[in-house]
Amino acid sequence: MKILNQIQQKLKAPKGQFNSFGKYKYRSCEDIVEAVKPLLGQAVLTLSDEILHFGDTIPITNEEKTQTGDRYYVKATARLSCDGETVEASALAREPMFQKGMNDSQITGSASSYARKYALNGLFCIDDTKDADTMEGPPDPPRVTAKNKEVIEAVFDRLLDSVPDGRVLAYDKLVAFLYAKRGHYPSDISKAGVIAAWVITEKGMNAITKEKE
Repeated sequence: MKILNQIQQKLKAPKGQFNSFGKYKYRSCEDIVEAVKPLLGQAVLTLSDEILHFGDTIPITNEEKTQTGDRYYVKATARLSCDGETVEASALAREPMFQKGMNDSQITGSASSYARKYALNGLFCIDDTKDADTMEGPPDPPRVTAKNKEVIEAVFDRLLDSVPDGRVLAYDKLVAFLYAKRGHYPSDISKAGVIAAWVITEKGMNAITKEKE
């Protein structure tokens, strides 16, 4: 498609956002769209989303990938149409199970913006370097209460049999992992086994272990 080639050559999408935690500039989905609009001419650019359950068969380019689990993804598609021709690119963003300070709608909206941005990157061949989107650094975690500690220690004990060879569990790393992923410390001792299984599912063993001395 000729118009796509022209846009790719002329497009200059500025990094109009600033990540105060990482101290770097980045471009958002909106930055790219605003930069593309003057170059479209008769072409039409559309963005669409699809919510995919982690377990469905997810089409990516010409492949079929099957996932299992209980997670949700936003699949965004950027589509350029002109004179009967259409070219599109898609990208996936996973909704986090927990995001401190966000309700469910905001979590989905954030994942949508992230996926749309990378779909546009793929369509217009934009090279993004050092870009963590709009994520800021986490605040200092709150103090672990006696009740929290009891549950975390129970989770710790249940994870001992899953430690990779040559590594040992680190209590402080487990505490940090739980807060970073969940936005709070666990307080229900009856759910210690479920939380331990969730840590393994989240591929957290490398994050909460260290090399054996």
